[in-house]
Amino acid sequence: MDLIKDLISIVSSYPVKEVFVGIFQTLVWSRNCGLSSTLKQERCPHVGVRESGSLINKNVKELSQYLLSDNLLEASIGMAAINSALYIEREKLEALNAKDLILEKGKGKIVGVIGNFPFLGKIKHKFNELYIFEKFPGEGDLKEEEIQEFLPRADVVAITGTSIPNHTFENIVKYTKRESYIIVLGPSTPVSPLLFEYGVDAISGILVQDIPFIISQVKEPTPFRYLKGVDYVTLVREDYFA
Repeated sequence: MDLIKDLISIVSSYPVKEVFVGIFQTLVWSRNCGLSSTLKQERCPHVGVRESGSLINKNVKELSQYLLSDNLLEASIGMAAINSALYIEREKLEALNAKDLILEKGKGKIVGVIGNFPFLGKIKHKFNELYIFEKFPGEGDLKEEEIQEFLPRADVVAITGTSIPNHTFENIVKYTKRESYIIVLGPSTPVSPLLFEYGVDAISGILVQDIPFIISQVKEPTPFRYLKGVDYVTLVREDYFA
């Protein structure tokens, strides 16, 4: 979990203004407002969170330590805490969403995607082949256990940001070939150049613009693809170091 430890190391001890664990998203408001997908335990879905009821009394550095936890609810809080505290060089960001980037880089090529995103069905005909890996595979999806066999064939690899709080990111990346173009995407994704050190080429995440509105949507709850008040942004390695 070197990536997680590195992410924790760059977070400062900002005071926490809000913590909310919704059905779809987990939210922490500190320096900024950070989100993570809410991950749930498969075998013990009713497992609670350490020191719940007093999380708001912690600083964001303390909450970020929850990302190390095997309790997925705690890890979701830790991921949202880190996303709320990152320093983001906004002038380096592009107003580009992951769907368009995957389409641009993957057209006519073999694409491997960790996580079945709703937009894939509309663009899959643009690729030579599309491998979708899912923990609970649907029709046409591949199992997580098949990553080792099929992912090394992919020219473009898109990895859900939830692979960080569920502690699978580094295990996935090791099965990508050296020349693959790697994208990390989704609301859990930390928009930090630190990911470039782990072989990532593009980081597609979100920035919260309307904090009160986002809080109300997380509480209601609203699925991520319907959230309003966020900007979709991408940090590209080649542009960042240009």
